[in-house]
Amino acid sequence: MLCVCGINLDQFPTMVQRALDHGDLFSRRCIVVNGPVIIGAGPSGLAVGAGLRKQGVLFVILERADCIASLWQNKTYDRLTLHLPKQFCQLPFFPFPPNFPEYPSKYQFVNYLESYTKKFEINPRFNESVKSARYDEVCGLWRVRTVVGDCEVEYICRWLVVATGENAEKVVPKFEGLDEFNGHVMHACDYRSGEPYEGKKVLVVGCGNSGMEVSLDLCHHNALPFMVVRNSVHVLPRDIAGKSIFELATLFMKWLPVKMVDKILLVIAWLKLGSLEKYGIKRPMMGPIELKNTKGKTPVLDIGALQNIKSGKIQIVPGIKKFSRGGLELVNGRNLNVDSVILATGYCSNVPSWLKESDMFSKEGIPMTPFPEGWKGKCGLYAVGFTRRGLSGAAFDAIRVSQDIARIWNEETRPLCHSFM
Repeated sequence: MLCVCGINLDQFPTMVQRALDHGDLFSRRCIVVNGPVIIGAGPSGLAVGAGLRKQGVLFVILERADCIASLWQNKTYDRLTLHLPKQFCQLPFFPFPPNFPEYPSKYQFVNYLESYTKKFEINPRFNESVKSARYDEVCGLWRVRTVVGDCEVEYICRWLVVATGENAEKVVPKFEGLDEFNGHVMHACDYRSGEPYEGKKVLVVGCGNSGMEVSLDLCHHNALPFMVVRNSVHVLPRDIAGKSIFELATLFMKWLPVKMVDKILLVIAWLKLGSLEKYGIKRPMMGPIELKNTKGKTPVLDIGALQNIKSGKIQIVPGIKKFSRGGLELVNGRNLNVDSVILATGYCSNVPSWLKESDMFSKEGIPMTPFPEGWKGKCGLYAVGFTRRGLSGAAFDAIRVSQDIARIWNEETRPLCHSFM
């Protein structure tokens, strides 16, 4: 059965008829959507949905997991809190509750998102994995193929919103000999607490915010963490004089160029944290904001890991040469015996695996056009959650996407309802 809800046949007769004339449509269940299909029910997809709902636009949200914000709910450690103050992380049209702390926990953030979903009556279609999405030039519409259990579904729509974000899939680098290692190996997305690691030697591969916080959590549970620092990294204090370092940077950037703001941040970091090179942490040549904007590499906001590094509770080690049965050899020739390995090696976009024949995204799955213009592509294609500016960037783009679609939808669409059997 093909269900067509609200298609304006006066405006789209040719497009809809051509879609219906394609014989392969009837090999699966097909749904024509009078509005956009949004892929991803994380904060980005929910924000777009809220913007569309406020303007009366019909939409469908597809989510491969069984819940909203699955990365936050299923793939984060227990101690996680928002790295930025809550005012920089709230979604459009709905502020955080006033009783929430400055840095809400992951559980508070998930509760906020659930309230957001309920307020704007957003009903994602869960457990529906997108296999492909391509623009059909014959009918002038997007065709999105999904799998729900054993059933294939195809959605036909005029607008497609990619809201899967920069962190859709875990990155697992290859290491020589890792298959021979007889200890426990996991990605940080499967780590919840350091409690099972008490008294054990744990190698944390990666020195970003996740690597630092996992190492800190291991310390709190009396484990012995070794953290691999292979590349240079910026470490900044999360707060200075009672103000968020991010808030100060945002304030400075209203009047000063990025390079000048970076210099100020580095002076603050040096005064607050001191020199880190003697502990094995080197700073990049490029400043923290410029590096974030151009390379997407987020500075570490310290919440206590540095104190443990300086005291020796977290030991910094260089890159890995190879693993062996009982441990590993480092690039400096040192041999290290460890019980477990946690790969805090980050995430990446999965867009290239399912979005076909689009010149909007790079091979890494990031919009080719940088912020603030990377939100809109050709033929009704949009992107939200790829700004490399966190939740505030996603909210900024979500508003623009929903307004752009609503403008066209309200100008050209008359709500009707048809069913084709």
